[in-house]
Amino acid sequence: MTNSADNQHNFSHRAIWAIALPMMLSGMATPLVGLVDTAVMGHLESPVFLAAVAANATIFSVLFMGLNFLRMGTTGVTAQAYGSSDHARVTESFVQPLLLAAILAVGLLLLQVPLRETALWILRPSAETVALARIYFDIRIWGAPAVLCNLVIIGWLLGMQNARGPLAMVVTISLVNVGLDLWFVLGLQMTVAGVALATVLAEFAGLLVGAVFVRAELQLHKPIWEFKRYAELSRYGALFNINSNLFLRSMALLFTFAFITAQGARLGDAILAANAVLMNFLYFMAYALDGIAHAAEALTGKAVGARNRQGLEIAVRRTLLWSGGFAALFCMAYFTAGSSIISLLSDLTVIRETAETYLPWLIAAPLVSVWCFLYDGVYVGITRAREMRIVMVSATLLVFLPTWYLFSGWGNHALWLALMLFMAARGIGMHVWYRRMLRRNQLAA
Repeated sequence: MTNSADNQHNFSHRAIWAIALPMMLSGMATPLVGLVDTAVMGHLESPVFLAAVAANATIFSVLFMGLNFLRMGTTGVTAQAYGSSDHARVTESFVQPLLLAAILAVGLLLLQVPLRETALWILRPSAETVALARIYFDIRIWGAPAVLCNLVIIGWLLGMQNARGPLAMVVTISLVNVGLDLWFVLGLQMTVAGVALATVLAEFAGLLVGAVFVRAELQLHKPIWEFKRYAELSRYGALFNINSNLFLRSMALLFTFAFITAQGARLGDAILAANAVLMNFLYFMAYALDGIAHAAEALTGKAVGARNRQGLEIAVRRTLLWSGGFAALFCMAYFTAGSSIISLLSDLTVIRETAETYLPWLIAAPLVSVWCFLYDGVYVGITRAREMRIVMVSATLLVFLPTWYLFSGWGNHALWLALMLFMAARGIGMHVWYRRMLRRNQLAA
């Protein structure tokens, strides 16, 4: 029986930051790859090279974001197995999603041509850009096995309360990518093919690092290999249930941001560009707050696996406290330095002035959206993917879209109002549902 003193230690502020800090650092390393890709392409003789890489960046971001359920679904299941000290489940929680990742990767490779042509038809870049985009895609898609396996490994290591492994993986991917970018593009003059190949090799380098950490964790926790169980489809029911709900939840989120981009484009190039600049405020904040959400995933999952209600409540309360504090800091930073940040992101007067018109929405955004970011982590940890999907889809269909259509006469202000209410609805919905599950004692593993 876990006592109060044990809970104060196992779910302490130090335990939170042992996971949150490495994940924040890895989140900060991630944008470095995109910045270097942009820089090396942006200094070539024609803008078509940058356009080809940018088009594919959109394609693969959507593709792999849609498959991010491999990471999210693995974390909660693994954390609960870890919390219950069930070594067979710990091993199974790694093998099952890894097999699923391998199957999905093979599917992507087999369907690469229709996927490529459909994506380029939707984006409709220029003919010259299309030719280069095909070259990039045909190389980059071969990194899919490493990308999907990395998602599983990162999710599993987080579930095992190990954030050092994901940090080492992300840093390795970033540094290898940057080094190979500079060598292939500037040294070997490979242009878009060099950027694509650098990314593929970097992902496989990250996979090797991840394998080292997985091996160490498995040796430490005495794996129990039951190979017959991995071939029984009936044992994959829970995994498919969690991941299908997480996939639908991700699709609803992608739809929301795609809708904002599409409507912004209809409001004019200045609005579209200004919104793109302002979205960086959201993304930067998300990288920081996601670190605490990852800690919530690991710690709440461990508590549920151990059937430790007090530990669960302590983990949620303390991660909420840290998230709220960071959100307040972001509000103050955006209030005092928002205009300066905009100037750093664009030197075009029309874009700066337009972005500053809508800056107040971004100043309010951290305190409005922090709760849904954190509760996403809590729900992943307690493996309540169905509830996550219901809240996300409801917020999209019942809050976001109606708000836009009711206030569309306000132009771009209506888009930002819809986004803020969408974020608030997600946070409130998940908070209310979590408290109800807690009252009804429905959070046991």
